[in-house]
Amino acid sequence: MTLAEKAAQLGSVNADLLLDEDGELDREAAEELLADGMGHLTRIGGEGGLSPTEAARVTNELQEVLGETRLGVPAIPHEECLSGYMGPEATTFPQSIGMASTWSPDLLAEVTATIRSEMQAIGTVHALSPVLDVARDLRWGRTEETFGEDPYLVAAMACGYVSGLQGDGLADGISATLKHFVGHGATEGGKNRASVHLGERELRETHLFPYEAAIRTQGAESVMNAYHDIDGLPCASSERLLTDVLRGECGFDGTVVSDYYSVDFLREEHGVTDSDRESGVAALEAGIDVELPATDCYGEHLVTAVEAGELAESTLDTAVRRVLRTKFEKGVVDDPTVDAEAAADAFHTDAATDLTTRAARESMVLLKNDDRLPLDESTLGSVAVVGPKADDGAELMGDYAYAAHYPEKEVATTATTPLDAIEARAEGFEVTYETGCTTTGSSTDGFDAAAEAATAADVTLAFVGARSAVDLSEHDVDPSENPHLTTSGEGADVTDLGLPGVQQDLLERLHGTETPLVVVVVSGKPHAVTWADDHAAAVLQAWLPGEEGGTAIADVLFGDHNPGGHLPISVARSVGQLPVYYSRRPNSATKEHVYTDSTPLYPFGYGLSYTEFEYGDLTLDDDSLDPAGSVSATVEVTNTGDRAGSDVVQLYARAESPDQARPVQELVGFERVSLDAGDSVAVTFEVDATQLAYHDREMNLTVHEGPYELRIGHSAADVTTTASLAVTDSKVVPRTGRTYFAGTTVDSS
Repeated sequence: MTLAEKAAQLGSVNADLLLDEDGELDREAAEELLADGMGHLTRIGGEGGLSPTEAARVTNELQEVLGETRLGVPAIPHEECLSGYMGPEATTFPQSIGMASTWSPDLLAEVTATIRSEMQAIGTVHALSPVLDVARDLRWGRTEETFGEDPYLVAAMACGYVSGLQGDGLADGISATLKHFVGHGATEGGKNRASVHLGERELRETHLFPYEAAIRTQGAESVMNAYHDIDGLPCASSERLLTDVLRGECGFDGTVVSDYYSVDFLREEHGVTDSDRESGVAALEAGIDVELPATDCYGEHLVTAVEAGELAESTLDTAVRRVLRTKFEKGVVDDPTVDAEAAADAFHTDAATDLTTRAARESMVLLKNDDRLPLDESTLGSVAVVGPKADDGAELMGDYAYAAHYPEKEVATTATTPLDAIEARAEGFEVTYETGCTTTGSSTDGFDAAAEAATAADVTLAFVGARSAVDLSEHDVDPSENPHLTTSGEGADVTDLGLPGVQQDLLERLHGTETPLVVVVVSGKPHAVTWADDHAAAVLQAWLPGEEGGTAIADVLFGDHNPGGHLPISVARSVGQLPVYYSRRPNSATKEHVYTDSTPLYPFGYGLSYTEFEYGDLTLDDDSLDPAGSVSATVEVTNTGDRAGSDVVQLYARAESPDQARPVQELVGFERVSLDAGDSVAVTFEVDATQLAYHDREMNLTVHEGPYELRIGHSAADVTTTASLAVTDSKVVPRTGRTYFAGTTVDSS
């Protein structure tokens, strides 16, 4: 391979450079841009706005152009798929924060296996998902893209995601990309792409843990760097993070791809380089194999750098080998094309629709219920449906869903809105709908009509929340002049956790009618929950539930489905209380502000049901634990209510007298169980001693001798039974000798 051909394998080209305004391939541009080959094709279907048939056809044409180059090496087509393939006609599932609320990695694996089938149909072999950032600052707009605040839950959900997407073999699945390595969710001020201030121990034990688990247990095939700097060193140029830690310590042997434009940002945002060439050399030497979404700082700049003696050709070769190996492993070298005529058949199948409905149902978290839910259709005369989130399909979706990601395209959706679903079942009662207000505008013109509808109804269902999208262009617009400003999602970071616009004023007006008020929060964050906790009869956190979210919400409201979701984050009483995550150290967890105590409004792991669950005593098979052994912890769970339901049994561990300040407790196991009324099961957790390990003063991961307490809880704040455990000795954990997750068994005998 020539230097130019090698460098081309580390580059990418996006759809805007390859397609004309009609979505057709610009053959002349393609032949010029792909003359030396290409590493990745960037979002041909999603960015190009192509139907599945056209996405497959154009991808085939591009691979054919590459087949005519001197070497004939095909490219790796990649797409986004956080909550489903981010392109036209794809099935859209609940956003990640909602999937985390299911506490079901197996369900998520089913979801991503379905996503895999849709993406493979258009020729995609690489996905830029999932997000493994640990989110503890709810001001951050991308909180909705995460699996929450706890590294164990994040890791478990991420492993489920990777398992379903990558499948059983290298050639069978789609490469999952773990992002954003590492600590991207801990930026100062909750601002996207800002600096991160983390100690080495917190970086490893909290933020690195999910990546290590997904790499070691699932063989994750790709990693994406973070935008931030840590202690002044940008991640995109950090050899320590991207090579020494990622490859040396975590054992990663796949491909590192850049977050979009992060190589450019070394000069443009961080100011640590003076040219595109210097940025490219710094990123490649740090460990970024492929520059995305286009070739700005790699390509000819790397060729010139090698020729000038600024970059070792062997460094280039190492990255090229990784990219070429992936192309062979994913099968694109042997067969780079797909059957374009069959592509559409993989999309929006009946099974996919059923699955997204089920996933949305399982994600619902009931936060408050003053015996108002479920609604009894036999006694209802009328229902008022109010709010800007009640009848807009795009408002059900997260920022990386196609309809939300491109609000300027006014993408039509097939989503079932809450209003659709409620009206569809309204045989014995009347439904009145009033928007009331927009998501972010200042107009209150619709308040009177909304209040009149509420006054005349037996119950008011208010659908409120933030608008989620990736739309940076609007952020300098006065919200009062823009009724649909993006207030959640990438680049939409906030300083207030309340509802945007005048939605809370609308709720106040509805509350004043004295008609029972049920608040449904359709948002990537628990907006307005503080107000609703004081005033509403019931509060349902629906998150961003995807295209069948309306069906799922109605099923919960009317009792067809018993809600069983539990919070993956702690809900703060106000923005000034942050951070309020459950696993703080003792001195942080107990200190109070003048007007607010240290407890969250709703704790991590919290979730109500239409039935009740009781736990028996926690029993251990041994009260002492060898540092190289494991212990079995068993608890009986009984549904003591009068209807079937599901519960999340949570196991926490606490070091009783550690030699350093440790979290007050940490999640080490969980299991979601479904029980009929009156039934019981025994849930047993097999906890390995290495799950209790933490880094000693020399930063060695060590199982420490001493007393521990294992705890079973309905949430982090509702511990019902405990058991004492003594670790008999201390032992450093071998790099490949760590157990990441507790094994679980459920015995109904």
